[in-house]
Amino acid sequence: MTSWEENVLKVVPYVPGEQPKEKDIIKLNTNENPYPPSPKVEKVIKDFDVEVLRKYPDPEALDLVRALAKAYQMPEDQIFVGVGSDDVLAMSFLTFFHGEKPILFPDITYSFYDVWANEFEIPFETKPLNENFEIVKEDYFGENGGIVIPNPNAPTGLACSVSQLEEIVKANPSSVVIIDEAYGDFNGESMLPLVEKYENLLVVMTFSKSRSLAGSRIGFAFGSKKLISYLKDVKYSFNSYTMDSLTIQIGKASLEDEEYFTNCVEKIVETREWTKEKLLELGFSFPASKTNFIFATHKSAKAEDIFEYLKSKKIFVRYFKKPRIDNYLRISIGTKEEMEALIKELKAYL
Repeated sequence: MTSWEENVLKVVPYVPGEQPKEKDIIKLNTNENPYPPSPKVEKVIKDFDVEVLRKYPDPEALDLVRALAKAYQMPEDQIFVGVGSDDVLAMSFLTFFHGEKPILFPDITYSFYDVWANEFEIPFETKPLNENFEIVKEDYFGENGGIVIPNPNAPTGLACSVSQLEEIVKANPSSVVIIDEAYGDFNGESMLPLVEKYENLLVVMTFSKSRSLAGSRIGFAFGSKKLISYLKDVKYSFNSYTMDSLTIQIGKASLEDEEYFTNCVEKIVETREWTKEKLLELGFSFPASKTNFIFATHKSAKAEDIFEYLKSKKIFVRYFKKPRIDNYLRISIGTKEEMEALIKELKAYL
């Protein structure tokens, strides 16, 4: 090792889902929305004045914040926006988790949490899900430096009830509790109404899944005025201009088309339930997904073998070679036609 390498921060990076470059594939491995964004988004892109791009964007992204405030009936000073929910969550880790006690999150969950904890040198403990992949609320009642719980969880797809999560928030008045609702729009329940009740609660959401804007990177969070103020202080000390001018307008347009958003979510949920039925007929089992994916295992066929077979047929699903979940596949919900093709190939393989 050369002398300068001794001063390098060394971390094991997050590994995102494969992004194949070839055409004519069915991509069910990164939980993207199979439908295009709202037509209002398309109009913004077509009409966008590129002259705007020579100037710095609005650091507060006020057009987007105001649209969020209107859509979610929240005060503007209780909203934080970032470049995808990953940016919002990373800023939250950096802002709120500076104590000596470990932060807590599930052992099977979004694998970026431990990456951020290691990168920012935050002590952490993972709490094991039970045998049904459910969060055990009592595990989060002890002393800690903060809590992060995705609801619904990924990759399991399971959701906790709002009442269970409220018990965790209520039991931890000295810690910031982050509820990551990246898949919340498919669940139907949100912790958002409790933000006014608990000063230490931060609810994080994204445009990537339900609003078909993974490629634009828009994330946001709701919290008490004090929480959001601290977040903004760190963000503006890190990088004031994180969201570009076009993205701000794209996000605003998406929020202004509630009917399109609702219809897309309903179609995905309907296709998810159809896919569940077909997978059960083929001998698969899975937790009761409240997301836009299914976390499935087969009674006799190995997940890794199914994964490789589907890949050879240009159908990409997600396989995690990790303890407790190495015989499961995470299957994103595509269009009805894509899911029919998946079921056809699974039948052929089995």
